[in-house]
Amino acid sequence: MLTVAYIGNGKSTNRYHMPFALKQKDIIRVKTIYSRHLSQAWTPIEGVHYTTNIEDVYQDDEIQLVIITTPNASHYPLAKDCLLHGKNVLVEKPFSLSYDEAQELFDLANEKGLFVQCYQNRRFDSDFLTVQKVIESGKLGDLLEVEMHFDYFRPEVPQSVDHFSVAESFLYGHACHTLDQVISYFGEPDHVHTEVRQLLGEGRMNDYFDLDLYYGKLKVSVKSSYFRIKPRPSFIVYGTKGMFVKETKDRQEEHLKMFYMPTHPDFGIDLPEHYGTLTYVDDCGNYHEEKVISEVGDYSRFYEALYDTLVLGKEKLVKDEETLLQMKLLEAAIHQLS
Repeated sequence: MLTVAYIGNGKSTNRYHMPFALKQKDIIRVKTIYSRHLSQAWTPIEGVHYTTNIEDVYQDDEIQLVIITTPNASHYPLAKDCLLHGKNVLVEKPFSLSYDEAQELFDLANEKGLFVQCYQNRRFDSDFLTVQKVIESGKLGDLLEVEMHFDYFRPEVPQSVDHFSVAESFLYGHACHTLDQVISYFGEPDHVHTEVRQLLGEGRMNDYFDLDLYYGKLKVSVKSSYFRIKPRPSFIVYGTKGMFVKETKDRQEEHLKMFYMPTHPDFGIDLPEHYGTLTYVDDCGNYHEEKVISEVGDYSRFYEALYDTLVLGKEKLVKDEETLLQMKLLEAAIHQLS
């Protein structure tokens, strides 16, 4: 068993972590949840120790891994404190607020023989996994362009913020999802062009970004905005022989918001109306247009990977250099506004 504790008892812990940790009850034991205040907003989990004393985490030798799910600005100091107390650490994204902070955490972990990693669960999004399947089928030919969109229509969010903050920026809060997908699949780009904007004016919240990453002739674009009343397709992939369009995102978050848990056999599963469309010309010049059955997304696979690394000694799922590259790209992009 891998025995874990959480620092933070909000939406991140209860919606995006606990359902998947609890699904892996044969290999994961959730022992303790620390929070400065014991909120009643979330139903307590039977058998879990809830505490307002962080020493209950630090001084418990049974706890092998501490998972940090607190607000972005607290990730680095809390992760450092956990490492100094001899604990392995998993940190919600964004991993930190700067490249230097991230490098310091990895250096400290290496010095102490400990594990620290960023929680990049969206590597197991169904739309992202389906795009990989289509690319690897070879039906698109040579890749030319990939567009990735993560849009919302939530104008009230930036409208409610009257100042600029790196920690609260849309870039740091959301590009950390899609940018990791790009890095995990395509690696380090040859060069990058970024556009990071404050649509409501200078000094306001960052509420838009457009990141272009170039890999030889391939261009991968990551675009997001808080002001898209109709979202753009989740993925559009162009190749020399055709294209693939996946209109809708992975459904795990949708189901979690409805408190429809991963214990249901159809949790997060796309229906036929969610399937993407592959259009291509084959080697004989024949035109095809077909639906592609979506791959199954499952964030619990991230917890399986944690177990494999910390208990079975396997390689980290999210490599240190991947997280450092992401922090380098995020930091360079946000500095357009500083």
